[in-house]
Amino acid sequence: MTHIIERLFPAQFDNNYRGNKIALWLFYPLTALTLWRSQHHITAPDGGAQSIATIPLDTYTQGGAQGIVTIFALWGLAQLAMGLVMLLAAVRYKSMVPLLWLFIFLEYGGRKLVGIYKPLETVGTAPGATAATVLPIVAGVMLVLALWPEKKAA
Repeated sequence: MTHIIERLFPAQFDNNYRGNKIALWLFYPLTALTLWRSQHHITAPDGGAQSIATIPLDTYTQGGAQGIVTIFALWGLAQLAMGLVMLLAAVRYKSMVPLLWLFIFLEYGGRKLVGIYKPLETVGTAPGATAATVLPIVAGVMLVLALWPEKKAA
């Protein structure tokens, strides 16, 4: 148990990744995806709410639609912050990767739970809804792999 805590919360972050390489390799494309999604939510005219998430903004009042677009842009800003921390870990502080897999697990798992208890009207299946179902499972497996020490070559 001490080993796990030390891997999640090292005394000092460094660029020495100690876990299974699969968890590190999968971390890179997820970092890129997080950064792309963040900028899209911030810069797209509809924040991706209708064009990607299939929220029928055209059926809302102008003020209601604008409120949704603003919330999506704010969400994009939060994703940008997380994406930049992920990028920092990918480039300079790889020992953070297990902790970030834990955060990803908690965030996407939380999205799934919020979506169950506070569903949002959509006209299709949004990619984020699919991600909220799949990513907690993937992140859980990657967290275990990131905490698992890589075997040394004999």
